[in-house]
Amino acid sequence: MHEGVALNRTNWDERVAVHLRSAFYNVDGFRRGETDLGPIEAAEIGDIAGLRLAHLQCHFGMDTMYLARRGARVTGLDFSANAIAAARTLAAETGSSAEFVEGDLHDAPRLLGEGLYDLVFTSWGTIIWLPDIVRWAQVVAALLKPGGRLYFLDGHPAARALDQAGADAPLVPSYAYFRDAPIEFEGQGSYADRDAVFTHTRSVEWDHPLGAVVGALLAAGLRLTALREHDAAAWQMWPCLVPGADGLWRMPADRPNLPLSLTIEAVKG
Repeated sequence: MHEGVALNRTNWDERVAVHLRSAFYNVDGFRRGETDLGPIEAAEIGDIAGLRLAHLQCHFGMDTMYLARRGARVTGLDFSANAIAAARTLAAETGSSAEFVEGDLHDAPRLLGEGLYDLVFTSWGTIIWLPDIVRWAQVVAALLKPGGRLYFLDGHPAARALDQAGADAPLVPSYAYFRDAPIEFEGQGSYADRDAVFTHTRSVEWDHPLGAVVGALLAAGLRLTALREHDAAAWQMWPCLVPGADGLWRMPADRPNLPLSLTIEAVKG
């Protein structure tokens, strides 16, 4: 396993307990059946009843189980042992049919089976944890049946190049959009709980330009069927963003909107 990925796994193992009790995830609401997929993916995913799905980088599996509630046969994969243990416990508590496998994403074809899936699903904060976008696309292609579909939703790579010192400060380019080297971060808190205190505070992120993501999918034999940009994100990327009634974060009304996230859909063969 890549050294940076191993470092990230340690960090994510520790995040699980914090995220389980966070308002961001609202696990109690999930248990009561009061919550669902985020509004973007819920509107876009379509009828998946009866389909076989692989959910990559599933964390502790809430989205995996939302997909199962829609009638799909879903297997979630994550590299964090703590996350998969929590997912299995939550599935047992709620009677979910979702199944979970612990393992590195690059081993997904061996762990989950090649050419078996009607849909590969991946959303929000996934590929930044992967050093090689070409291998990621190859994994997606290997999992899909001929005619199978990828659904990918994540933060917009152009937005990730910007940062802000405070809510009233300007948004400024702070990170190179095109770069080969990852960025190492060290700090407390997470997107789900800004005040959380961790022992393992280091993480490594790789940003992949939009062209690299699309190019990798095309090279892996997938055909692009949709690319949609959105003015909203699932978390507060910058201090100036404000929450909407749908739970998503957007630029305030007195500032120009920006592309904060994007959807890519592609079909194999």
